[in-house]
Amino acid sequence: MVDVSAKPVTARTARAQALVRMTAAAAAALRDATAPKGDAFVTAQIAGIMAAKQTSNLIPLAHGLPVAHVGIEFSWDAPDRLRIEATASTTAQTGVEVEAMVAASVAALTVYDMTKALDKGIVIEEVRLLEKTGGKSGTWRA
Repeated sequence: MVDVSAKPVTARTARAQALVRMTAAAAAALRDATAPKGDAFVTAQIAGIMAAKQTSNLIPLAHGLPVAHVGIEFSWDAPDRLRIEATASTTAQTGVEVEAMVAASVAALTVYDMTKALDKGIVIEEVRLLEKTGGKSGTWRA
């Protein structure tokens, strides 16, 4: 684990995304909230938030952070491709990039779980950091 004890406490934010590609039928079920297991968006939002708060339990050398906020938003990049964007913020000695990426990833996995009965070929792709602010390196954007 990296020693961050000498680093100043600063406000830090991060935005990450995951893309979920699926069949038209699965996309329609998501849009209409008729997926077999119920409203996938609500479930995925809660799962992503919970996952961000558990990042240090999932990633062995990640610092446990006082996560102040996690947000999950959904949009359609194409008729068959869902974009999940996660944001995370904290005031700490290290950043929340991994927390945002974990939130996006778990939200995407939850969408898969909620719709796998309709499409076993769902693809989760392009999990990546979009932006981070705060800390010594300042702002970074993809």
